[in-house]
Amino acid sequence: MTQDYRRFLLPEEISRIARLEVRARHIVEGFLSGLHRSPYFGQSVEFVQHREYVPGDDFRRIDWKVWSRTDKHYIKQYEEDTNLKTTLLIDVSESMMFGSGAMTKYEYGCTVAAALAYLLLRQQDSVGLVSFDDGIRKRVAPRSRQNHLHAILAALAAEQPQKKTDIYDVLRQTAEEQSLKGMVVIISDLFASRDGIFRGLKLLRHRGHDVLIFHILDDEELDFSYSGTTKFEGMEDSGDLVCDPRSLRAGYLEAMSKYLDEVRRYCARTVIDYQTIRTSEHLDAALAHYLNHRIGMRQSIRN
Repeated sequence: MTQDYRRFLLPEEISRIARLEVRARHIVEGFLSGLHRSPYFGQSVEFVQHREYVPGDDFRRIDWKVWSRTDKHYIKQYEEDTNLKTTLLIDVSESMMFGSGAMTKYEYGCTVAAALAYLLLRQQDSVGLVSFDDGIRKRVAPRSRQNHLHAILAALAAEQPQKKTDIYDVLRQTAEEQSLKGMVVIISDLFASRDGIFRGLKLLRHRGHDVLIFHILDDEELDFSYSGTTKFEGMEDSGDLVCDPRSLRAGYLEAMSKYLDEVRRYCARTVIDYQTIRTSEHLDAALAHYLNHRIGMRQSIRN
């Protein structure tokens, strides 16, 4: 029994989870300390009732309009806002293993997912995780409890990217399985069929889901600054190539720019929040974009 228990708690796995959690906390808490906190943080949007103020209650929840009429202190009570579920979809295909800097795209994507999960749970929202390559690899059911973060981190740490990407089938399954409208956050390098990506996104939007895309790319994939004879080792069965990258740079950058522009335009037309993120960037900008979306969405629900 003890031996089996230890087999699932290998020191290197524990270390990976711990590093991921520390990184997520550092990013989110550092980010929030530099902002005026949203008035919706820590409370849900659905007002339920008033109750009389008792010592120890948060002064910020006192309804001063009621006080002006009754000369008594009442606070607003809210129903926990977990009816809006968020699903984090993270790409664990082989291409996500590429990295020219401190982190691979997968490691960076895990940091994005962990930080978002930490932020969502801090807001008392419900969050789940789905990892995928050419199919769904692992699921972590949505929960809103604070200790749910450990299950998400453990799932992220256990993955080893190794297969191709079939994003359409994954998005189709997600759209079909989630009958209630929610938020779907896609974390991927989007190295997949363009037609499949767009068809899958269309299904999610047709079902009424809010969709956010964090398009994770390495600096070299965006800048292609290689020089001298270079051997490129293909991922996802794409084969190897030996060449002088300078002769390919102009054509590569043109094709990449065209691809990114097409994705951005499609997302703009279908009201999908899209953001390209370099693996060398801090996550503050990505979190700011996400938080602004959440505030706007909560306000629209409230109204």
